[in-house]
Amino acid sequence: MSTTQTTKRLQELGVQLPEVAAPVAAYVPAIQVGNQVWTSGQLPFVDGALEVTGLVGDTVTTEQATQLAQTAALNALAAIDELVGIDNVSRVLKVTGFVASADGYTDQPAVINGASNLLGEIFGAQGAHVRSAVGVAQLPLASPVELEIVVEIATETGK
Repeated sequence: MSTTQTTKRLQELGVQLPEVAAPVAAYVPAIQVGNQVWTSGQLPFVDGALEVTGLVGDTVTTEQATQLAQTAALNALAAIDELVGIDNVSRVLKVTGFVASADGYTDQPAVINGASNLLGEIFGAQGAHVRSAVGVAQLPLASPVELEIVVEIATETGK
């Protein structure tokens, strides 16, 4: 997408990027390397808090976790926006999703589709990406979902 198209598309979708979530440990939310931006793992914080905690397939449903993956994706995009400007994103390259899973839960790809589908809605064909959806025993702060995104940017100068 070209410059300003992403902002326009977010407006069309009625999506507003949140404030960048404050790191919960010793890291930065995103870093630029050449023409790529890599995000740290983003939790589905809303106004600084997790609205849902627990294991997917136990106290958290797949549907809830799918929504949480969307929220985590928006948090990652907010970190990218703060660093280089969302309109400088030319392509989504990689999404890595972690799902805190109850014993025997195997629908991690459906959960991370929440993020992947949202990125497709926002960036169109440029939102198509490679991806991993990984089930884990626990995530920080008992979050059900954590997400990392790598994007390509149109320029190395940033925001």
